[in-house]
Amino acid sequence: MLHYRAPAADWERESLPIGGGALGANIWGTLASERITFNEKTLWTGGPGSAEGYDFGNWTAPRPGALDAVRARLDAEGSLAPDAVAAELGQARKGYGAYQVFGELRLDVPGAPAAPDASYRRALDLRTALATVTYTHEGTVHTREYFASHPGAVIGGRLTADGPGKVTFTLRYTSPRDDFTATATGDRLTVRGALKENGLRFEAQIRVRTSSGTVTANADGSLTVTGADRAWFFLAAGTDYADTYPAYRGEDPQRKVTAAVDSAAAASYEKVRAAHTGDHRTLFDRVALDIGQQLPDLPTDQLLSTYTGGSGAADRALEALFFQYGRYLLIASSRAGSLPANLQGVWNDSTTPPWSADYHSNINLQMNYWPAEVTNLAETTAPYDRYVQAMREPGRRTAKEMFGTAGWVVHNETNPFGFTGVHDWSTAFWFPEAAAWLTQQMYEHYRFGGSTDYLRSTAYPAMKEAAEFWLANLRTDPRDGLLVVTPSYSPEHGDFTAGAAMSQQIVHDLLTSTLEAARTLGDAPAFRSRLEKALDRLDPGLHTGSWGQLQEWKTDRDDPADTHRHVSHLFALHPGRQIEAGTAWAEAAKVSLTARGDGGTGWSKAWKINFWARLHDGDHAHKMLSEQLKNSTLPNLWDTHPPFQIDGNFGATSGMAEMLLQSQHDTIDVLPALPANWPEGSVRGLRARGGFTVDIEWARGTARRVVITASRTRTATVRSTLFASGRKVVRARAGRRYTLTPDS
Repeated sequence: MLHYRAPAADWERESLPIGGGALGANIWGTLASERITFNEKTLWTGGPGSAEGYDFGNWTAPRPGALDAVRARLDAEGSLAPDAVAAELGQARKGYGAYQVFGELRLDVPGAPAAPDASYRRALDLRTALATVTYTHEGTVHTREYFASHPGAVIGGRLTADGPGKVTFTLRYTSPRDDFTATATGDRLTVRGALKENGLRFEAQIRVRTSSGTVTANADGSLTVTGADRAWFFLAAGTDYADTYPAYRGEDPQRKVTAAVDSAAAASYEKVRAAHTGDHRTLFDRVALDIGQQLPDLPTDQLLSTYTGGSGAADRALEALFFQYGRYLLIASSRAGSLPANLQGVWNDSTTPPWSADYHSNINLQMNYWPAEVTNLAETTAPYDRYVQAMREPGRRTAKEMFGTAGWVVHNETNPFGFTGVHDWSTAFWFPEAAAWLTQQMYEHYRFGGSTDYLRSTAYPAMKEAAEFWLANLRTDPRDGLLVVTPSYSPEHGDFTAGAAMSQQIVHDLLTSTLEAARTLGDAPAFRSRLEKALDRLDPGLHTGSWGQLQEWKTDRDDPADTHRHVSHLFALHPGRQIEAGTAWAEAAKVSLTARGDGGTGWSKAWKINFWARLHDGDHAHKMLSEQLKNSTLPNLWDTHPPFQIDGNFGATSGMAEMLLQSQHDTIDVLPALPANWPEGSVRGLRARGGFTVDIEWARGTARRVVITASRTRTATVRSTLFASGRKVVRARAGRRYTLTPDS
């Protein structure tokens, strides 16, 4: 439970987020004029129809020989400045667009107090996904409640008072744009318009119902409730966006919006609310974490401001809350039938959000889904899968036109309109490895769940086509005869080179996983042979430098005084599986990570939690968690870069799970990075690769009981201090539970 004793004064720092996947809203809790900022995830400028024109990021004119010329210069000179490469391979971006706030609902409450008193409380219950505002005024207790329902495809709200006829307010719509009309008829407020920039049609409808009292439609497009015992409303919204290349347009949203809001209005508020909470809890309640927390009677902003990173129960309470908040945010911002979570999840209050609130595919989109499998939220990945699949067709065109090869590609950032090409920001325009990295989550979904049907129909086609791209685009390095990515660029850092560590590690991960999948599915021997031969010749991206570090580039260019926030060359440690704890490569990774330091932006600190967990250093992982909470977390517990970026929330939740359970090397590793500050505790419902759900109890820093539930019939190797030998083999059968105790 997050709770506060004052309304929000700042959207980014203080408003409380609710979401049902496609729809999201932020609750301010302001008294005299309640603000509900709301979003529908497909409301985007840019793309086809953009006033600027749109080219998907593909070169507007052929550039024969441009790519080969850059490769030749890298072979001859060793490195090139980003500006030089951007001049040859980049171009100005146009029609890219930005995620748009849909607008705000205002609930003007006559006679409400101007400022809160001691009775005021604003709260967000993570378990039920209900936001509430309560206050007492002139002896009457007023309660407001809000939720965003995935099954109902609506945002719902209810205002009640403990005295008859005490609910009176006017509901109106506001927007920072002037591209809409708002009309009111009966109990319905309709907002309809089209974005001026690209003509995307949008519509929202709000219906208000009451117990006693009246609802009046006003000429200005507002609705007034007078003298009700209670009143409730439902909002539905949509656009004519469709994820189909090349037009990206579908049917007018009116029919779908009307159906959703009318269905909700025809049912009782209690029924719609119950369907929402039931749906949310089916996912949220799967995982419970106890690390010795005791939640004090402190508002969440005070809990955060007094957090020390120490061993006290209040600090444990904030950490446990932060873990579950990440799970809550993923459920709220990523459900089937919508786009995946973007840089801000589903939430936005601007027409010009930072970085367009887009999809950065050089880590941010991937990081959003790091906690999905291990924290038992596999269903939230459905929008991610669909989004990746939708990029393949425009990505094929980019591969053909820019690289002259088969396969599909996308670079470092993209939008809902198939932007798979490049722009001209020299340090962040070139990252063709992104498509390979995007398929990693799909293969992880298979590794956790084990569905060969999913592998065959969804993951493998995207993986194979990304692998085809790299089989065609790897080049022989004249320095040693190995295959390298060229040109390659370690994100936002250094010069362009051939064979940068991250590039090589991502391609190694893709080809390794694709080969495993090809063997599982029995794909053609000829294709498997091509993968095997490429892997035999591929530079793995693992090189130890002069001061013992894992090199970021193929040549020893690393500076031990460099504290750049990116630690991209440790991809092989996390989220990859090329490096295993306890090996020489892990030690080199530790040297690099130590040199980079514990600073960085919010998402960077979150990644470092995962790195240190993979190195089995729980205390340092916990230090990074505490650094994120102390310095990169806002009062509403959103991660800040700054500004707000949601990937840090998701990365931290993933990192905390990695501290308790790992399985990337096909062994269920119990408490691999337990910090000293969590000496007693339990976790229920985490997932391990191979189809296992794992519950763990520990005391005095040591596991005491592990319960494994198998969804597949297969052998599991469990590594734990429970066993004198350090490990135990369990021959598990689907549907069975196995309780493991010391030397059981």
